[in-house]
Amino acid sequence: MTIQLDGHMVATTMRTPGHDFELAVGFCHTDGLIEGFPVRGVRYCATGSAVDTEFNVVTVDTGGRAPIPTPRLGTTSSSCGWCGSEQLDEMCERLTILPDTPPISLELLIQIPAKVATRQQLFDATGAVHAAAVFDPSGDVGLVREDVGRHNAVDKVVGAMLLDGNLPATGLGLFVSGRASVEMVQKAWAAGFGTVVAVSAPTALAVQAARRANLTLAGFVRGERFNVYSPERLPSLE
Repeated sequence: MTIQLDGHMVATTMRTPGHDFELAVGFCHTDGLIEGFPVRGVRYCATGSAVDTEFNVVTVDTGGRAPIPTPRLGTTSSSCGWCGSEQLDEMCERLTILPDTPPISLELLIQIPAKVATRQQLFDATGAVHAAAVFDPSGDVGLVREDVGRHNAVDKVVGAMLLDGNLPATGLGLFVSGRASVEMVQKAWAAGFGTVVAVSAPTALAVQAARRANLTLAGFVRGERFNVYSPERLPSLE
């Protein structure tokens, strides 16, 4: 699917069809392209028939108020977009440190993957897609989105929340069904989530980013065990 912002090319991503408008809006928001300007509309193929492009072009409209984006060349995948600490520094300059919020209970964090699993209908049917989900401090799981790409699933969640007027996600947690890459932390940070729970490992850059963001990052959340990588020391253990 090709994503456009005010008619300008942003990126092309391989995605699972469905919730396409949310994906486009979430991608533009988490990449800092909208820069806080309100989204006035989202539509398929602004220059012709959506049928002609097979519903594979989506334009996010801010009325031309957002800056013209620099397009990402090539197809966006789970391995592209980040090179190292220099880009991390640039991200930290763009985003503000997250506010302190009451921590979500560790006892509740460990329950999140099982709760999300009951809502992963596409995974149940195929065994081949990822999920992202929102949970609150009481451990209740709300919005769930699935996609073949981990990043797309997160962008669909973020886009849905932005379109519903529910950003920033202060005090809420984000669940991801795979590895916690630095891009996943970036997307959570840009949306205002204070906690990220992943069933697999985080990367070193993801841990660095989470600590600089004031974001709680838990990995390998499986069964009855998990690791907390950010903050570096838990207040209860000091």
